[in-house]
Amino acid sequence: MSVAYVSVGDFEIFGLSDGSFYLDGGAMFGVVPKVLWEKKCPADKKNRIKLGLNCFLIKTQRALVLLETGLGPKLTGKFTDIFNVQRKPDLFSSLREAGFAPEDVDFVVNTHLHFDHCGGNTRFDEGGETVPTFPRAKYVIQKGEWEAALSPEERDKPSYLQENFVPLEKHGVIELIDGDRELVDGVEIIVVPGHTARHQCLKVRSRGEVLFFPGDLIPMSAHISVPYVMSFDLFPLETMRNKRKYYELSLRENWLFGLDHDPHHHFGRIKRAGEKYEFEPESGRLSG
Repeated sequence: MSVAYVSVGDFEIFGLSDGSFYLDGGAMFGVVPKVLWEKKCPADKKNRIKLGLNCFLIKTQRALVLLETGLGPKLTGKFTDIFNVQRKPDLFSSLREAGFAPEDVDFVVNTHLHFDHCGGNTRFDEGGETVPTFPRAKYVIQKGEWEAALSPEERDKPSYLQENFVPLEKHGVIELIDGDRELVDGVEIIVVPGHTARHQCLKVRSRGEVLFFPGDLIPMSAHISVPYVMSFDLFPLETMRNKRKYYELSLRENWLFGLDHDPHHHFGRIKRAGEKYEFEPESGRLSG
């Protein structure tokens, strides 16, 4: 089975997968030398490392919230080859395995609009039109992120593929927000800049238990060390400050974390290791 499962108080959390893809290892670790990062993430002959495309389904008493939608199904052969995309399982089969259908989802939240976080927002219908994948859902996006995605700077333009989000506006399913917001009881959206200016994280709290989804603030367990920051980050020093901030907050209440890109673990906790931090995986149980 490919679906991980944990409970947070009264909420059920399903760790789904849209498969995996590969990115340049040097780009994923910024100024960290390869001799260090390759111990955690071995590279292929093209210097690429494997990343998971982890998505998360949060079931509360009132709503079904999907966080991230992976790369999605609209990929060209060239794209698939460049990034060595493997979509087995894909998000839709994972969703079915967890016992749900696209029509069940009430909210879709993307931490940001880079192609590996929102590609499954849309799909091609039988007539070839690009339509929302989750027809009943509201897609919740930071207003500043939306504006940046529509008019990106040259540095991050390749990361924004407009077919993943522009069609949502035509269908009237976008909810643009500006800043922190409680989405439903116990599910809070928090703006945490660093990777992009309006990158948002999700915090789930029920009966004193907390699960935090950092998005690309901490893409993989290999990025737990504070200086291990991607070169894709627009504001790397802010990323470092926010990593330390949320580590310290998590240690007070023993938060669980859900990681978007770890190829081996959906869930885990941050532990202190002297003056540093380390990741302790928590597999939960498999659903089904």
